[in-house]
Amino acid sequence: MSILIVGEKPSVSRAISAVVGASSAHKGYTEGNGYIVSWCVGHLVGLKFPNDYGNGWEQKWSFSQLPMIPDSWLFHVTDSTKAQYDLLKNLMNKDEVTEIICATDADREGECIFRYVYNMARCRKPVKRLWVSSLEESAIRKAVSIMKPMSVYDNLFNAGYARARADWLVGMNGSRLFSVRYGGKLNIGRVQTPTLAMIVQRDAEVNGFIKQKYYTSDLNCGGFILSSARIDDENAADTLVSACDGCTVTISSVKREVKTDKAPKLYDLTTLQREANKGFGYTAQQTLDYTQSLYEGKLVTYPRTDSQYLSDDMAQTAFDVAKLCDTYFGFGIFHTPDIAKVINNSKVSGHHAIIPTSGISTADLSSLPTGEKNILTLIATKLICATAPAHKYEAVKLTGICNGTEFTATGRTVLDMGWKAYAKQTDKKNEEKSLPAVSEGQTFTVQASKGEHFTSPPKPYTEDTLLSAMERAGNEDYDEETEKKGLGTPATRAATIESLVKNGYVERVGKQLRATDRGKELVKVVPDEVKSAKLTAEWESKLQQIEHGSLPEAVFMSGIQQFIADMCRKYGSVDKSVSLSDGGHEPIGKCPKCGADVVKGKFGWYCKGKCGMNIAKVYGVELSDTQVKGLLDGKSTSYTSKGKKTIVCPEIVENPYNGKMYYQWKTERGK
Repeated sequence: MSILIVGEKPSVSRAISAVVGASSAHKGYTEGNGYIVSWCVGHLVGLKFPNDYGNGWEQKWSFSQLPMIPDSWLFHVTDSTKAQYDLLKNLMNKDEVTEIICATDADREGECIFRYVYNMARCRKPVKRLWVSSLEESAIRKAVSIMKPMSVYDNLFNAGYARARADWLVGMNGSRLFSVRYGGKLNIGRVQTPTLAMIVQRDAEVNGFIKQKYYTSDLNCGGFILSSARIDDENAADTLVSACDGCTVTISSVKREVKTDKAPKLYDLTTLQREANKGFGYTAQQTLDYTQSLYEGKLVTYPRTDSQYLSDDMAQTAFDVAKLCDTYFGFGIFHTPDIAKVINNSKVSGHHAIIPTSGISTADLSSLPTGEKNILTLIATKLICATAPAHKYEAVKLTGICNGTEFTATGRTVLDMGWKAYAKQTDKKNEEKSLPAVSEGQTFTVQASKGEHFTSPPKPYTEDTLLSAMERAGNEDYDEETEKKGLGTPATRAATIESLVKNGYVERVGKQLRATDRGKELVKVVPDEVKSAKLTAEWESKLQQIEHGSLPEAVFMSGIQQFIADMCRKYGSVDKSVSLSDGGHEPIGKCPKCGADVVKGKFGWYCKGKCGMNIAKVYGVELSDTQVKGLLDGKSTSYTSKGKKTIVCPEIVENPYNGKMYYQWKTERGK
């Protein structure tokens, strides 16, 4: 008799195999010591597309098809991984297999990945759930000893399954509805469209900003400068400067206050993605890929977490790991790590914060790829900082009177660097110079000058600031203790951003994320309820309630179906007042294969000569508008998938398929 363990990826399953003794390798699985260990390779089974249902949904898009709400939901096996599904199905239904252990990632998505396969295979054997936050041997052994029946995680599956169906209903119906209404292909997404709307709104604020000049009167007192309040009228500023120049200023007030900056919290995924973007320019997806690779390499704990705390059973482990971080990263700490500051059971639900594992003591850290090394260093640094003493400083505010007008200066003197001694990134905005020792009543003869300043425009979104906005969306009326609503989850936000770029609605300009004309056009035509961040955040809150067992998923799905029906009823007619540009009239370059124009149609960039050259995709990865234009201009580009960088060169290679010859861009593995 055997126990079948099903992981999410081969690398994770290999770690489990080593622990349970399944050391005999076969194609698609390992076995030994009474265990068979196999894997899913991501989603092997998914929801069928509308075209696969019949019902007339496979015909040309029309209002008469809408709303598309399946009576029963159908699943299909992904073509590219059918062989692995067939293997798993056979293993699950093998007579010798008496029990199954679900060892996919311990989150909504992982739960759905396993159960979709289990249900599709019509398996009814008992299942236990392996819930791990680290792939270290000790963590896996402990998790094996405390496994619970799969039924304990039914609410987790219900939330994941409800999210998948809600995304299907909003995306499939919304895309067809507004594409037919406006006569052009539009991609609508439950999370994607509100996120795009935020980017479009920010771009409009940036582009519409009119900077305003204002002035201050500045008094040079020798060792420091006192400044007036903001003055909008230049003549008034000149008058004050003339009145004070060469005069005496009297210090009327010296306020000193010792303040502390508390140590930062540990990383959840979103905070890690934000700081990696700020510090290294990594996209959210790159950071997730690097962290996932570190997790599979047993160097950090589970990445897709929304908690910034540890549970109390982690206290000794965290203390030991903090000491290892000091040793192997050379922080040179003088304090004893205060682990109590990062322990809070009430703020750890599925997974605790991301920290390094004890694996850093045996791994060759110098051989890690640069991206992974940088992310690991950030995570190690955060553990050291979070358990270090507070940063203490004395804040000083001087007030002086000259010609009956108040002038002020502020400064700070560091008393104890605390955690900031180890921080790699510092907040430049809050760095103030110290002020000399000054007492009340002291006088200075001053030189006065006029300072010229400008109001600051809002800044375009970067992945750092957009992730923050997505996390906070819909939270305006809630305090810090309320469970976050937000757009999407830490596990899905990176994919949402990548989807916006892939679909040509957003482009990266350096670190900035800017809406394209196509993105602005979509946001302009879709109604508020489709692009409402508040509504989508409310839906995410309800998914969290389903996960916690406080809301039946049937209630949530009923609300989504009603929303779709109302939307289709309200907007189910052609609107000729809006003309969508298909982008197909303006060529952006010549096809490198045949020299014909490259234009954009409803389904992306293509060669008008139809010579077989795949302009817009490389091995299934869709290139952005900017990348396509660059390649046509003879410039290489690149993309990162699953932590691996691929360089795309402006050269043609042959790609034979089904007896025909096609052509695509040449690719090289990145360094």
